[in-house]
Amino acid sequence: MTAIARSTSDLAARFMSDVHRIVIGQDETIRLALIALLLQGHVLIEGVPGTAKTLLARTIARLVGGTFKRIQFTPDLMPSDVVGTTVFEIATSNFRIRRGPIFGNVLLVDEINRAPAKTQSALLEAMEERQVTLEGEALPLPDPFLVLATQNPVEYEGTYPLPEAELDRFLFKAIMRYPEPDEQRAILRAHDRRIPLAEIDQLDPLPSGALASARAEVDNVTVADPVVDYIARIAEATRAATDMLLGASPRAAVHLLRVAKAAAAIEGRDFVVPDDVKSLAVPALRHRIVLKAEAEIEGLDADAAIKRVLSRLDVPR
Repeated sequence: MTAIARSTSDLAARFMSDVHRIVIGQDETIRLALIALLLQGHVLIEGVPGTAKTLLARTIARLVGGTFKRIQFTPDLMPSDVVGTTVFEIATSNFRIRRGPIFGNVLLVDEINRAPAKTQSALLEAMEERQVTLEGEALPLPDPFLVLATQNPVEYEGTYPLPEAELDRFLFKAIMRYPEPDEQRAILRAHDRRIPLAEIDQLDPLPSGALASARAEVDNVTVADPVVDYIARIAEATRAATDMLLGASPRAAVHLLRVAKAAAAIEGRDFVVPDDVKSLAVPALRHRIVLKAEAEIEGLDADAAIKRVLSRLDVPR
């Protein structure tokens, strides 16, 4: 184990421990959010109301020493409500740029599928280029910049499907499920003793430069040719699968490679093993594939379809 791997794994342990002081359970979503931070990616979170999505976003903002912003997406929301606009100041007779909430470090986009495509598209440049363009001027976003976008898996009335181009820009799709019985009791006891939201300010931010250093270390994780071939075969298999209308894009395969490198560093290694890829294939691909109608009628979902693909492929040794 190298010093590089130990440094990143220590940061990950600190992050997970601190988040769990506020958020009970939801281990996978917390891990995915950490990987997204390391890779400057974004996470689409699906879950019913009340599963601590806002609490998680506020906690991450505190740990990175940044600002938390929240946008409630609604059908009448305009792109300018997200990125900002220019206003005319009578006193100076000049136009001034008024920045929107997208300029926060951790941006919670609540019910992203409630806004029409025009408003959703306001996120595309920000998520991909880490900048927004206002009146022809490119304005950089702060670093770190993490979008956590939520959608309700049950209530679809009055919603707009997310375009495939937008979905493909999310590093992961995380599922925040109901807590286990023991976790539910722990949540009740925590609220009996205190209000978890008030505890966030007691957390110490991560050391200055630790996140940037970890990102550089992830870049140095090596990926052997057989593992690269394994990732390529996974992507190709989804495109050839008879139960899928749309398979993984080239960007999806690149993202799967990058998240595997981050997973290896978190586990204390400076090289990727096939299990790093396999463990993250479902959250990295579940929002990027489209099942055929007959497959959905038979009860197949995206997770099951991806696991079926994985089961058919030989894993490199």
